[in-house]
Amino acid sequence: MKKTHFLSHANPLLLWAALLLGAGLLALGPTWFTRSQAMADAGLAVVATFWTLALGAVVVWTVQAVRDRMQCAVLKRLMERDPDLCLATDGRGRVRFGNAAARAAGVVPGQTPRFPGLFAEPDFVALRLLARARADGSVTEDVTAGAVRSTLSVHDGGNGLFLWRLERAEVQEIALPEPELVLPTRIRFEQVPIPLVIFSPEGKVLTANALARETLRLDLGEKITISDLFEGLGRSMTAWLQDVAVGRLVAPGEVLRVRRDQDAHVQLTLRRMQERGRDVVLGVMIDATAVRVLEAQFIQSQKMQAIGQLAGGVAHDFNNLLTAISGHCDLLLLRHDHEDPEYADLMQIHQNANRAASLVGQLLAFSRKQTQKLETLELEEVLSDLAHLLNRLVGERVSLRLELGTGLGHIRADRRQLEQVIMNLVVNARDAMPTRGTIRIVTEALSLTEELHRNRAVVPPGDYSVIRVIDHGTGIPADHLGKIFEPFFTTKRPGEGTGLGLSTVYGIVKQTGGYIFVDSVPDEGSTFHLLFPVSIKEPDAASVAPAPVRKSQEPGGGIVLLVEDEAPVRAFASRALRLRGYTVLEAGSAEEALELLEDPALAVDVFVTDVVMPGMDGPTWVREALRQRPTARVIFVSGYAQEAFAEEQLQFPNSVFLPKPFSLNDLTETVQRAFS
Repeated sequence: MKKTHFLSHANPLLLWAALLLGAGLLALGPTWFTRSQAMADAGLAVVATFWTLALGAVVVWTVQAVRDRMQCAVLKRLMERDPDLCLATDGRGRVRFGNAAARAAGVVPGQTPRFPGLFAEPDFVALRLLARARADGSVTEDVTAGAVRSTLSVHDGGNGLFLWRLERAEVQEIALPEPELVLPTRIRFEQVPIPLVIFSPEGKVLTANALARETLRLDLGEKITISDLFEGLGRSMTAWLQDVAVGRLVAPGEVLRVRRDQDAHVQLTLRRMQERGRDVVLGVMIDATAVRVLEAQFIQSQKMQAIGQLAGGVAHDFNNLLTAISGHCDLLLLRHDHEDPEYADLMQIHQNANRAASLVGQLLAFSRKQTQKLETLELEEVLSDLAHLLNRLVGERVSLRLELGTGLGHIRADRRQLEQVIMNLVVNARDAMPTRGTIRIVTEALSLTEELHRNRAVVPPGDYSVIRVIDHGTGIPADHLGKIFEPFFTTKRPGEGTGLGLSTVYGIVKQTGGYIFVDSVPDEGSTFHLLFPVSIKEPDAASVAPAPVRKSQEPGGGIVLLVEDEAPVRAFASRALRLRGYTVLEAGSAEEALELLEDPALAVDVFVTDVVMPGMDGPTWVREALRQRPTARVIFVSGYAQEAFAEEQLQFPNSVFLPKPFSLNDLTETVQRAFS
């Protein structure tokens, strides 16, 4: 019985969150003990999905709870200012709270309200009025006791609350001069500290208090309907109000956009009422702008996370295809001279494969899964070296001007990716100036003594190197500023852009630990601000001390075990290594590789293995193989970013990473270095 009572009162959203959390924990068990990386990744994806949904349910429950508390707080303040007896009860008639007049009359929280001198059986009257209010939305009953005429009204306030008000004497009513505003709008209505609007059953605005007129940008006496004030319901606003007016619907609060202020959202709750025998609908508004912004941010974060996961998976499969295409193209190029007619066609295939690889790199940069080679950089040196290429990019009709500041300090970044960021922004600025103009690249040092809040980002205090790319082109419309960093969003005509340029810039800057902001005015130009934290100059790992060099071995004297589940990639790699004189043993899976190594007489110098494969993954089988052959070198190859298994790679001190797609020379040079 206690369990049933608990479940009947527990919030459904919290029950869902608990169930989803438990489902995630159950899914985590098999994931923890599986030996397959692919199964572990799939299990973690399922766990992440369950827990993300659970977090969403908790967020929605929190928003509802905050909204309910705000409504109760507003009602309490409103009641306290009313000199008449006002109180709120639950659906069983027990008092939740009341104003000073109610407390003075002996109203006790938790008990049925009693009205001295009015009713002989107050408990029965309370239940009867509650039943009528629950069915009709509101009920009013006049009681005459001696020379005092009292009016008791009960309204369904939503969320399980019922509002009671007892008037012991008639109040002088002041009618507004407009013909449509002849309802008994008391003078208190104008000063109520919550936006209130009274509609006719047809949807016309009869009257609105001062705060409602300010919220809705409404003039006193203006002829307007509910459809002219709000949007975003998903159905006709007038039909919704009419359903409430005739009792077909007890409307809960709906979050709507204010038409005259597109950035403002309100939660509008409608209740049917009667004034002087005429049916009207009372609209109560609560500011919901902050709630709507929070929901939009949550949905956007989910969308960006999903697209990032999709981009990483697509990049992995696409990199396998590109490795096979460009690799076999390299093999064909070895058999053709520059004078051969087919040589130009092969070069076209090779160049387009490289362009496709660059596009995959943009996808990985957007999803922040691109492999980075961090080094200490001086911005002056990077921009100076890049200036010649940038001048060629902008062409003759647009000029480029570098304005390098002093005292910038050093930053930690991938030089190639930083150059890609600058080039993308310069190309974007060039396209924004179709006739002529000047692109300025300005650098300066910035020291923040306190947090910088901008565009929902928080930049902590510290020293930063700032790069600004400034153009005086067409600018970016205000309604596009919030979308320019989204993948595949572009204002260019079809065929002129992929929509990945600025999203790539955003991904690289964020992955580097920097910040990017944009200022733009249509027809005046745009300024992109890049902020990179200043780093203490440290010698790069490559220049600290030369590693002990093993005696170089010429190609042709080593045995390589190649493990790759993609047959086209395996065919290309084995042919490329054999052309360089290596003895190549092939395996299509980790299990097949371990079977080959069961022969103790088989000598293997280097393992070349894919990381992610069906069944046993690369690191797992290599760890087992090294127990019998601890001196073997390991080359891991993968279409995923190196960070996906960077922690696991640390367990293999004699290993290197070769990202896909790789060329014939990339593969053979990496293997040759393994023999060095």
